[in-house]
Amino acid sequence: MSELTVSRADSADVTCIAELVAEIEQHYGGAVEGELSARVNRLRDMLFGAHPAATVLLARIGGDVVGMASFSLLWPAAGDSHSLYLKELFVRDAHRRHGVARALMAELHEVAGQLGCSRIEWTADRDNPEALKFYEALGATPQDAKVFYRQAVPLR
Repeated sequence: MSELTVSRADSADVTCIAELVAEIEQHYGGAVEGELSARVNRLRDMLFGAHPAATVLLARIGGDVVGMASFSLLWPAAGDSHSLYLKELFVRDAHRRHGVARALMAELHEVAGQLGCSRIEWTADRDNPEALKFYEALGATPQDAKVFYRQAVPLR
């Protein structure tokens, strides 16, 4: 069996990232809209353009991409430090419970340390007990002090 590796995505990976994003949408019950080529173009600009919105880590077994994590940096965190914000952690169905998410989280910790982050932050759906159990097994503790808000912004 091939070894599991985790590395930063580059612009050559954008089609695979677009496919993963579509899988994530389907996983959460959303409809996948638009053509893949249009999504690829948007993601290429969003992730690898002049002002990248996020960084993506890809987990691979051999040549197959089996999972991803996307993150951004937030400032301020504690005092004048910054934090790494995990926006998405996703493992393809066939590869769940085989250490892929754990490997992605380990690499996120490595990256956060290299970047001088004081912490890693993320949210998880309350109705996803398996994810909650996974994060708590990593030693993370839920934070009840904050309320999460969302407000849509019309696209221009």
